[in-house]
Amino acid sequence: MRNPLFSLLVILLLSACQGENTNKKSTGTDQSKKEKQQEKEPAEKVKIPSGGTDIDVSHIKTLKQTELIPFLKEYGVKNPQTIVEIKTRFGTMKAQLFAAEKLHRANFIRLAKLGYFDETFFHRVAKGYVIQAGNSDRRSTQKFRKAIGDFQIPNEYHSIHQHTYGALSMAKRSDKNQSNASSPFEFFIVTDPEGAHHLDGDFTVFGRILEGMEVAKKIEQVEVDESEWPYDNIHVEVNVLK
Repeated sequence: MRNPLFSLLVILLLSACQGENTNKKSTGTDQSKKEKQQEKEPAEKVKIPSGGTDIDVSHIKTLKQTELIPFLKEYGVKNPQTIVEIKTRFGTMKAQLFAAEKLHRANFIRLAKLGYFDETFFHRVAKGYVIQAGNSDRRSTQKFRKAIGDFQIPNEYHSIHQHTYGALSMAKRSDKNQSNASSPFEFFIVTDPEGAHHLDGDFTVFGRILEGMEVAKKIEQVEVDESEWPYDNIHVEVNVLK
């Protein structure tokens, strides 16, 4: 006859083992979740516009006015792309850059590839006239500009490329200008259906919007302050396509 005390000890021992196995299984599940979370976190991290001065510009060659033309001519030969996209929260515009305005095209492609425009906004919206991008109130934008250089691009206006609806043109500095030279940093799109021909000759048209003028018209509708700066920033991303 089996000893009742022995039977009780066996039951208690089996219960303890089952409890130990259950605890191990539970611990293993929690650890697995933690590991998955740790693996997932890096993949969820995306490029966040710095808005500060931590952006790396050490790879950028700072250009002087005296070396600008030969540098951009050589850069243009090595980087012959003419199609870009301009992305905003309102949609994407596709633009063609003209070959005739060699310096302006090369400069725009260079800044796009450097990521300069991605640190900027459509900072001026003049309804029924133009929308302008290439500036911001971010410290990173100013750091980018300093690294790129303090220079102006000689006027390359050609009568075959006028300020018609959808024209892509470069802005210029009114405080320090030479022969209607262009600022390398800011561009604008003509949104007046009849064009802005009073700008012909003074500003260089270097491209045109191929697709997405409806996006420009949406941007035109935003509310702006007294300086024509949108109340809600319109972030820009420019990508070189081909």
